[in-house]
Amino acid sequence: MAPKKQKKRLGKKHRSAATRPKLGRAVPKLKGAVKEVSPKKRKEIAAKKAASIAKSKTPTRSPENERRRVIGEEPMRAQGGEDRAARTPRPKAGVKAPVDPEVEEKRAWRDAEEIATTLTLATANVGHHETTRLPLVAICGRPNVGKSTLFNKLTQTRRSIVGDEPGITRDRIYGEVEWAGRDVRLVDTGGVIPDDEALIPAEIFRQAKVGLEEADAIIMVVDGRTELASPDMELARLLLRGGKPVFLAVNKMDTPEMFAAAENFRRLGFKNVCPISAEHGSGIGDLLDEVWAALPPEFVAEEPGENLEGFEEEFEEDMDGGGDPLPGAQDGDEEEPAPGRRLRSHGEHISRETKVAIIGRPNVGKSTLLNAFTGTERAIVSPIAGTTRDAVDEVVERDGHAFRFIDTAGIRRKGKTKLMAEKLSVIMSRKHLEAADVSLLVIDAAEGVAAADANISGYAHESGRSVIIIVNKWDLMTEVGPDGMRLFDGKPPADKKIYEQQVRDSLKYLDYAPLLFVSAAEDKGIEEVFKKVELVSRERRKRVSTGAMNRFLDKIDFQRASVPMNKRIRIYYMTQAAVAPPTFVLFTDRDVKLHFSYERFLANEIRGTFKFIGSPIWFKVKARNKKKKE
Repeated sequence: MAPKKQKKRLGKKHRSAATRPKLGRAVPKLKGAVKEVSPKKRKEIAAKKAASIAKSKTPTRSPENERRRVIGEEPMRAQGGEDRAARTPRPKAGVKAPVDPEVEEKRAWRDAEEIATTLTLATANVGHHETTRLPLVAICGRPNVGKSTLFNKLTQTRRSIVGDEPGITRDRIYGEVEWAGRDVRLVDTGGVIPDDEALIPAEIFRQAKVGLEEADAIIMVVDGRTELASPDMELARLLLRGGKPVFLAVNKMDTPEMFAAAENFRRLGFKNVCPISAEHGSGIGDLLDEVWAALPPEFVAEEPGENLEGFEEEFEEDMDGGGDPLPGAQDGDEEEPAPGRRLRSHGEHISRETKVAIIGRPNVGKSTLLNAFTGTERAIVSPIAGTTRDAVDEVVERDGHAFRFIDTAGIRRKGKTKLMAEKLSVIMSRKHLEAADVSLLVIDAAEGVAAADANISGYAHESGRSVIIIVNKWDLMTEVGPDGMRLFDGKPPADKKIYEQQVRDSLKYLDYAPLLFVSAAEDKGIEEVFKKVELVSRERRKRVSTGAMNRFLDKIDFQRASVPMNKRIRIYYMTQAAVAPPTFVLFTDRDVKLHFSYERFLANEIRGTFKFIGSPIWFKVKARNKKKKE
C-alpha cells in the first residue's frame, strides 16, 4: 500500500485563497510588497546602493602610488614603461568623478608641506636691530597685488607666505637686500584698505603705517592686470602727503608688450612708475636703481676686529676626574662661552643670541606676550583665532643678553584648517619650534590644559627644545568683585599651587619645565620670564666633565630602577657627548635599547645632581664588546 502523501503546511503568507499556491502554477507576486517597507528602511537601502555604485567607480590605488600621483607633475610610469594613468578609465564627459574628502584633505596637506620646504625661517633672517643704521624701504599696496612675491624676490628668500588668497600677510616682516654694493633693509606690510573698519583690516593698516613712518623710501605695488580701485587711489593720496620718496611698481607685467599699459597708472600722481614682474624678475633692476638713488647717503662705520678669543680654548674631558669636585657641578653657574666660541652640539653653531619660540593653541595670547616682551605693538592682537599667519620675530636686548622672540601661528588640528595659508602657518610653526633654543608653551588660564596643549608640548619635548610653561591670563583667575567671586565667571579665585598641580598632572613628561603665571595684557610677570629664559638657555648649554659624571655614576643605586630583567644593562662609564640638548653616551655591556623607565630613572638622577633645568636629556647606548656583523 502506497504511503499517504502529507500536505505541506502553509505559512501565514499563503493562508488566504488568493495567494495559496496551486499545482503547476507559480506563486503570484505581491503588488503591495513595496508599500510594506518603511520610508526609513527605504532610505537606507537607497544609500547603500548609491555607496556601492560610487565605490565601484572609484579607482583603487596604493598609498604610495596615490602620493606619487598627487605630488609629481609628470605621469607615473610602470616598470614596463607603460603609463598607468593611461590605463585608468577616464570619466565620461559631463560626469564628475566622485571625490573623497579625506583624500583631498591629505592631498592639500602634502602640497602645503611641499611649499613649506621652500620657505625661509624667521630665525635665519638677520634681525633689524643689528642693522638699525641701514636705510629702510617699505613695500605697501592693497591685498593680493604681489607685495610678498616682490619681497621674497628682493631678499632672495621665501620668508613671506605667498598664495592666491587675499590678506595672507598681516604683520610686518623684515628682511635685507643688497644691490649695487649697498645693503638696505626691507619691510613687507599687509594689504592696506584705508576705509575698511573691520578689526583685522584696521590692525593691518595700523601695522603698515608703522612701517611707512620709519621708512626712508616707499614702493607702492599695484596690479597691472586690473583697473584702478578706490583703495589704490586712497593709499596713493596718503603716501603723497607724507613727503617721502614714493615709487609705483606696476606688477604682473609679464611680457614687454604689457609695459605700455603701465602708463595708465600715472593718474595716481606718481612721477616714478616702473612696470615689473615680481614672479619672473623683469623690471626689478630698474626699480631698484631709482629707489637706491633716492636713499640717504650711506653711513660707513669702522669694521670691528675679528674676535678669536675662545676658539683656542677647547674643552678637554678628564677621564680620571681631574680634581673636578662633584658639588661644583651642582651649582650650574658655569661661565658662558666667549663671544663667537663654538659649542659642540648635534650641529656645531655659534651662539650669538637665544632663539625663543612662542607656541600654543590659537587665541591663548601669544602675540600679546610678544608685544609685552618688546614693549611695542609689534604683532596684531585680536580676539579672532588664527590672526597670526606669518611668524613675527623681534630681538630684545636685556642686561647684555640678546633674545630673539618668534611669535608663531596657533597650532591646531588638521581637520580645523581649511585654507592653504592656515596649513602653511601650522607647518611653519613647527619648523620655527625646531629651529629655536627655548620654547614658551602658552596656556590659557581660563581654559586650562587641553588636548591640543599636550600635543604641542609633545612636539617641543620630542624635538629637544627647552620648555617653559607660561600660564597666561592669570589676572582673570584672581580678580574678584565685591562678593569675593571672580569677575569673568563668578567662581571662587584660583589657587596657584592647586592650579600648578593640575597642570603638572596633565603634562607629566614636562616635569623638568619651569612654570610661570603671567598676565601679558597687564604686563605682569614679564620680568620673571626673561630671568627663566636666560637660566634655561644657560642650563641647556651646560657641560659636565666625564670625571664628575663617573663619580656621580658610582653613587647611583640602580636596584631602585623598575626595569624588566631582560632590559637591564650594566653601565661601565658615561660621558656627555653634546649640549643643546644635553646628550649622554652610555658605554654598556649589552647593545639593547634603553627601557623608558630606566631612561626616566637615570634622567631624574642626573637632574637631582646637575639640574639641567627646563631641558630634556637624551641618551645614546654604545655596547663595549659589540660583535661585528658578519
